[in-house]
Amino acid sequence: MKLSTARLSKVSLLVGLTLAATACQKVQSDETVSAQTSVAEAEQFITQSEQALSELSIEVNRSEWIYSNFITEDTAALSASVGEKYTATTVKLATVAANYTQLPLSADNLRKLNILRSALVLPAPLDPKKNAELASISSELNGLYGKGKYCFDDGRCLTQPELSAIMGESQDPALLLEVWKGWRDIAKPMRPLFKREVELANEGARDLGYADLSELWRSQYDMEPDEFSNELDRLWGQVKPLYDSLHCYVRGELNEKYGDDVVSKQGPIPAHLLGNMWAQSWGNIYNQVAPEDADPGYDVTELLAQHGYDEIKMVKQAENFFSSLGFEPLPDTFWERSLFVQPKDRDVVCHASAWDLDDKDDIRIKMCIQKTAEDFTVIHHELGHNYYQRAYKNQPFIFKNSANDGFHEAIGDTVALSITPNYLKQIGLLDEVPDASKDIGLLLKQALDKVAFMPFGLMIDQWRWKVFSGEITPEQYNQAWWELREKYQGVKSPISRDEKDFDPGAKYHVPGNVPYTRYFLAHILQFQFHKALCDIAGDKGPVHRCSIYGNKDAGTKLNTMLEMGQSQPWPEALAVVTGSKEMDANAVLDYFAPLQTWLNEQNSQANRQCGW
Repeated sequence: MKLSTARLSKVSLLVGLTLAATACQKVQSDETVSAQTSVAEAEQFITQSEQALSELSIEVNRSEWIYSNFITEDTAALSASVGEKYTATTVKLATVAANYTQLPLSADNLRKLNILRSALVLPAPLDPKKNAELASISSELNGLYGKGKYCFDDGRCLTQPELSAIMGESQDPALLLEVWKGWRDIAKPMRPLFKREVELANEGARDLGYADLSELWRSQYDMEPDEFSNELDRLWGQVKPLYDSLHCYVRGELNEKYGDDVVSKQGPIPAHLLGNMWAQSWGNIYNQVAPEDADPGYDVTELLAQHGYDEIKMVKQAENFFSSLGFEPLPDTFWERSLFVQPKDRDVVCHASAWDLDDKDDIRIKMCIQKTAEDFTVIHHELGHNYYQRAYKNQPFIFKNSANDGFHEAIGDTVALSITPNYLKQIGLLDEVPDASKDIGLLLKQALDKVAFMPFGLMIDQWRWKVFSGEITPEQYNQAWWELREKYQGVKSPISRDEKDFDPGAKYHVPGNVPYTRYFLAHILQFQFHKALCDIAGDKGPVHRCSIYGNKDAGTKLNTMLEMGQSQPWPEALAVVTGSKEMDANAVLDYFAPLQTWLNEQNSQANRQCGW
């Protein structure tokens, strides 16, 4: 949830008054405070908090936008200042909200209180000194990651993006291993800081009424925390047979390429050979494992150039996709205020993102668009966020969010799944749709990115939740990390690691305190949404060939769900599009069914022993 700083004094005063009131509530013998009075106080707290947060959000959003588009020491200081106020405000409001959740309030108000209470990712203890210590540690961890570099013997010192480029392009096992190990060395100093951060954040979670930070994080999904954990295991169990087939095929191909000394025919795959710094997605090794006849016969990057697509035309075409579903055109301010091309006169954050500055109609994207197939897909994805943001603009402020944090990412990816050869032909980029014999290559490339990611998307928070709960002790951080990577991914460290290392810290989301389960959920939900929308559109062909482009029935159903925002538990929102209140990974299996059949045939013909 976005916040900003306008009217901070009002919020501080409100918090002070309400804390005093809630202290009285805890004294059961105080007959002057009736249940009716308590309910009225809670309702007033919600109304005033929502108003204050709505006003605060605009300043935060504007300061972040300015900083991202004009990176200077001054804009950084302004953004940091607003961020500090944001944190202080959310901590105070969450603390107060926790005192009202047992009252007989309306379902909407109880939902708002629970969202306020559980929205914090890193709750600070009430002790001001510990609060300051936690803020300092969080900043230091971010700094260690952001400033991290590995220096080669020849004096070259490279940043993480530069090192990741090597991981994605090189096929030299020795160089890949050096880069892999070198990046992980930057995380070693994080270990004691992370340990202390967990201690402090757990104390903050307990102040809000949770057993620990694990329970808080898992409480954001409209079900009991342990029930949610079981739900994730169930979903992974559905997908695992497909992942196992992909893993077996990729390991066999890498074994043929590198030999037994580098990649064994059995067991986990060494993590440095999968084309990615964290072995989280494997698309960069597609050319190493693709079948010989996989070329679909066209290149979208070349097609864009042939048809005169510049950066603006690419965005216009993505807007056209949503217009074809019945969505209103983007406002004029979108075109006036978005960033589409990297400026030559200043530094900007080029990472693609979608923005909602006023929680109404001031929606924008920020991208340094490259005229490539990849960015054509990314634009469709980012506009998915924008249309979601605009759809829930009439909800109360606290409900201006996606049904759960996996939904926002899933919507953009759902739209991107409709960028099929059929869609490319409909919009005039492609003359003829390749026959089904070319589908295996297209599906394999998608699977290396999407299916390969799923166990990684799951295990990051599996590790953190066990750390937060104490099941994994600080003396087991690295050992447990690799045990989980092997359990879920079938991936192993290429060299011996011990507890002097802190390999989790080499992944940004750990020192950056960004929850990760949302990405696993998004990878499940996008296929479930896509299949349901294709059914609504009446598409009778294979689901991987379906595009909902031009179908207003699908668009109406999608918009109905988007307009709900976070006002209802996510199963209610899910049912609007899919007809089911249960997440279901069978849609993933349906989408990749031709590929799984092909993978199993390849593994059988090569007499490969699958599993690890």
